[in-house]
Amino acid sequence: MTDRPRVSARISAISESATLAVDAKAKAMKAEGRPVIGFGAGEPDFPTPDYIVEAAAEAVREPRFHRYTPATGLPELKKAIAEKTARDSGYRVDPSQILVTNGGKQAIYEAFAAMLDPGDEVIVIAPYWTTYPESIKLAGGVPVFVVTDESTGYMAGVEQLEQARTERTKVLVFVSPSNPTGAVYPREQVRAIGQWANEHGLWVLTDEIYEHLVYGDAEFSSLPVEVPEIADRTVVVNGVAKTYAMTGWRVGWIIGPKDVVKAAGNLQSHATSNVANVSQAAALAAVSGDLAAVEEMKKAFDRRRRTIVRMLNEIDGVLCPEPEGAFYAYPSVKGVLGKQIRGRRPQTSAELAELILEEAEVAVVPGEAFGTPGYLRLSYALGDEDLAEGVSRIQKLLAEAV
Repeated sequence: MTDRPRVSARISAISESATLAVDAKAKAMKAEGRPVIGFGAGEPDFPTPDYIVEAAAEAVREPRFHRYTPATGLPELKKAIAEKTARDSGYRVDPSQILVTNGGKQAIYEAFAAMLDPGDEVIVIAPYWTTYPESIKLAGGVPVFVVTDESTGYMAGVEQLEQARTERTKVLVFVSPSNPTGAVYPREQVRAIGQWANEHGLWVLTDEIYEHLVYGDAEFSSLPVEVPEIADRTVVVNGVAKTYAMTGWRVGWIIGPKDVVKAAGNLQSHATSNVANVSQAAALAAVSGDLAAVEEMKKAFDRRRRTIVRMLNEIDGVLCPEPEGAFYAYPSVKGVLGKQIRGRRPQTSAELAELILEEAEVAVVPGEAFGTPGYLRLSYALGDEDLAEGVSRIQKLLAEAV
């Protein structure tokens, strides 16, 4: 008998989510009684707003939600998402252009699966969220990375993107505000990138899940609004997880051309069928309501943003640009690498993150997970006291570096 592999090569090539792995390790250490503070997962520390929870409670008692519903999403939710999108970004779409998914991750995978054929290249700007390359590869595509750093605010220009384009390039992944860096592209740069993509007949997948989390003078700009001529080759991914503190409810969506959305919907009909109806009812309340609760959370994130940047920049060898969006800081720690700290000499940001977790009991995600070694990602979506205590521990540990 042939000794065939137990796990397929396609799935074996997919890496575990680094952010979820760090979060799981931190929680396991907490369960052991260790006072770990976690900056790993991108998850608001606020509870889901009460009016959303009440809508879910009412849905539980509604018999029609005890049955299958359309695989592409509740019609009333799709209509509300279309209205919310027009309200918040100025992008006007028909509900038939919307597919409700089990969170943003499923939206991203299904979008790539619908767009890509084997060998199609996808330009991904690094630092990138860990799921993009894996979803691209799982769909048969080839990720091509354009690496940015703190000197440009972690943003790519048209010239860099053009250098990465080949005859095989089909899609550009564009994210603003960015996870993991918090970068927010100015409106003129969004327009220039969209026009470049349109000129070369490329598709764009744009992830807008952090659209409401921008600070200071930064402004969110939706690419298909800025460059409407590319709308027919643009797929927008969004969801309720970050804006409404609903990470566990698992509701995201795709907005795109009808043929791509229909194809992704066909895939979902076989993969998972409809998203849980109670979660969809909660999402309906979220996107139909006002943004008052969101504004309160945003004020807290803004306060924490300024605190974490100040405290990180007080550490010798650490340089942290001020993020303008999302809820992540992405400091360079290159100035610390190679120095001796408590008998160890970390040479990589992965080794430094491990040292920080073991010695300071603080969980951070190394830049290797995002395609740019030499950095750390810290989510500041945690309580003010934990944030200050956690960064203080890092400060004390790294002060020992010689």
